[in-house]
Amino acid sequence: MKRAVVGVIAALAAAAPAGAAFAADATERPVSIVLVHGAFVDASGWRPVYELLEKKGYEVLIVQNPTITLEGDATAARQAIAQAKHPVILVGHSYGGAVITEAGADPKVKSLVYLAAFAPDAGESVLQLASTPVPGAPPAPLLPPKDGFIQIDPAQFASAFAADVDPKITHFMAASQVPWGLGAVGAKITAPAWKAKPSYYLLATHDMMIPPAAQRAMALRAKATLVETPSSHAVMLSKPGYVANFIAMAADATK
Repeated sequence: MKRAVVGVIAALAAAAPAGAAFAADATERPVSIVLVHGAFVDASGWRPVYELLEKKGYEVLIVQNPTITLEGDATAARQAIAQAKHPVILVGHSYGGAVITEAGADPKVKSLVYLAAFAPDAGESVLQLASTPVPGAPPAPLLPPKDGFIQIDPAQFASAFAADVDPKITHFMAASQVPWGLGAVGAKITAPAWKAKPSYYLLATHDMMIPPAAQRAMALRAKATLVETPSSHAVMLSKPGYVANFIAMAADATK
């Protein structure tokens, strides 16, 4: 495992900087990548990573989660997996980590990639993980539930979710939040896919939504290949090139 981590770090360090363009491959790679977004946002946040992965030659499918119930989101992920032409690398950001943990048992899924994400165990919910205090880490600025849904305090959205992203983007993200259903927050995982499949975890060291210490604990529990990067929670927007390369490393290792 240590050798694998060193290899991933070295490859990422040598990769192009965030936002850099990649030359398109002449032949499509025999791996499909399915991207699963988290709470409070929609799938459009994947666009920079999506474009970079497509240029690398991967088939990329994007899941649009309703984020009302975990089962509904897992079903949406399974539908995308079924549409994929090749074996699947299943990628989840934030709450999307719980979705891929639940949906990743699909035999077509070869490995899991967690990006600043929850990785619950059997019988655990995101609510349980998020409610566990982490010494020295402030709680995420969530508003009290209303009508069965949760949102982030718009005034604190940028600083907590995406402090290193263009303020014009985060201002819109705060205004266009997708409410997160309590049926998704509180649902418990049945059979965590990371117990049976290779996992990769990109830890965001400046995350103010999921404390880095909590991310590390989940990654180690899942025996994931762990790499850390200085980023806010919205790592797919702040460092899309790095994220695309990390996912590509997982895809290459899965062959």
